[in-house]
Amino acid sequence: MSTGELLSIEPLELKFPFELKKQISCSLQLSNKTDNYVAFKVKTTNPKKYCVRPNTGIVLPRSTCDIIVTMQAQKEAPTDMQCKDKFLLQSVKTNDGATAKDINAEMFNKEAGHVVEECKLRVVYVSPPQPPSPVPEGSEEGSSPRGSGSDNGHVNGSEFVNATKAFSERLETHDRTVEARALISKLTEEKNNAIQQNNKLRQELELLRRAGNKNRVGVSFVFVICVGLLGIILGYIMKRS
Repeated sequence: MSTGELLSIEPLELKFPFELKKQISCSLQLSNKTDNYVAFKVKTTNPKKYCVRPNTGIVLPRSTCDIIVTMQAQKEAPTDMQCKDKFLLQSVKTNDGATAKDINAEMFNKEAGHVVEECKLRVVYVSPPQPPSPVPEGSEEGSSPRGSGSDNGHVNGSEFVNATKAFSERLETHDRTVEARALISKLTEEKNNAIQQNNKLRQELELLRRAGNKNRVGVSFVFVICVGLLGIILGYIMKRS
């Protein structure tokens, strides 16, 4: 876990269980440790290879945000399963009530005097989970390998089928977990946007209420002047008559 002044980031390594011709996803969680709104932006050295959702956003005070990083299906395996790709996560304080639409490149410009917190993330390939081996590791001392094979041939075949089925179910569970995290991240972002829109509406209603009070004072003052002028005119007419 990275612990900066603004955000805590977990994990610091993006671990992908590498498989050829298959999209693979992993997740990041950002935790805002401050009482301020914090804007973030995710960059990568290989943008065509990865999809980051969301790649920019706002983390509300004392709350979290999930990011899903998806690696596109690869046609070739890397040499020695090593990956040189890297990610950079930038974060900066922003105005209260800010939304993802308010984020721009200038906010993360250090030369403009902005205090930008940065964290580098590595990409690591790991081997996908393997099913248990159907071949027994050893035989009992003094027993014949041929006899053992003929006795347990049917059992080993059943174990292999069960192991393959269990492995497939494990992969399906992993995919569902990734999809669920992506859905949770999307819902969290929509909830945050709704809260921010609600705050903006409250501010606009307060401004309208104050403007209405000012208009009422202006109308009352004009009414008093009109009544005064009308009284002067009536007095003048009565004296003439």
